[in-house]
Amino acid sequence: MRKFLALCVLALAIISCKKEINSKLKVDVSDIKINLKIDRFDVDFYKTTPADLGKTKLKYPFLFPQEPDSVWINKINNKDERELYDETQKVFSNITGLTTDLNSFFKHLKYYNPKSKTPRVITMLTNIDYDNRIVFADSLLLISLDAYLGKKHPFYSEYPAYIKQNNEKEQVIVDVAKAILNAHKFSKKPRSFVDKMIYKGKKMYLLDAYLPAISDSLKIGYSQNKMRWAESNEAQIWKYFIEKNMLYNTDKELDIRFLDIAPFSKFYLEKDRQSPGRIGEFIGWQIVRSYMQKNDVSLPELLQKNEAEIFIKSNYKPKK
Repeated sequence: MRKFLALCVLALAIISCKKEINSKLKVDVSDIKINLKIDRFDVDFYKTTPADLGKTKLKYPFLFPQEPDSVWINKINNKDERELYDETQKVFSNITGLTTDLNSFFKHLKYYNPKSKTPRVITMLTNIDYDNRIVFADSLLLISLDAYLGKKHPFYSEYPAYIKQNNEKEQVIVDVAKAILNAHKFSKKPRSFVDKMIYKGKKMYLLDAYLPAISDSLKIGYSQNKMRWAESNEAQIWKYFIEKNMLYNTDKELDIRFLDIAPFSKFYLEKDRQSPGRIGEFIGWQIVRSYMQKNDVSLPELLQKNEAEIFIKSNYKPKK
């Protein structure tokens, strides 16, 4: 009974905290004007006939390296390429949902960064090039839709579960946001473990601001079970970091254990495999949230604050 009550108290505390975060970041972007243009290169290319190839190349000159036209015609008619296109169309024949997400994201981005410009968005296929599924280059945003066909899709059968978790179509907007915010100017890269956690936490807080309607689990890329584990064990994780004198440690091994992409975090305990990877990023996110709740700081100001100041003024104390 006591355990049940403790879990209820923890759940209420988490809900209350999220309400405070959502309240501070709830802004009206209905009057924000953007010019969102989405071109379906994936559709245009695979519907191109030999006679129309010249028109397609004129529309997307930067996507056609110097090759004979026969190379592109063969690619269009290739059996494996056509299968990839057909499977992608099953998921993305209609991109109304993605368009809505992008529209909201770019409006929020402009709200906080009035000088920001909305890039031309182009959807494409890249033979499931996972490392380059989103490419942002100033005025262009390239989205590889074939990387988001669903974690159960056979195309991803050889991927580990923690990678497949983020092959869902709902993840597109999060990856877009992460690619674009990586172009933001942050304070200089940190050295200590706690500073590195907070550095990553800043980026996660930007996602809170730019993607207010997106769940925390999607933003950080955890399954629901892994997210619940992180939330319910937050105090114990923080206690572990303190007791092991990790906060001001500069050993890069801590990056591998708690910050790098991995199936789970490495406490060297029996429960390790229950944990999500990058748990240090999750903790850094909570520290920044605590700081922003307790201090009157704008989003641009947050980016330039050094991690030591954020840590001290956050008065971070996870609920037990």
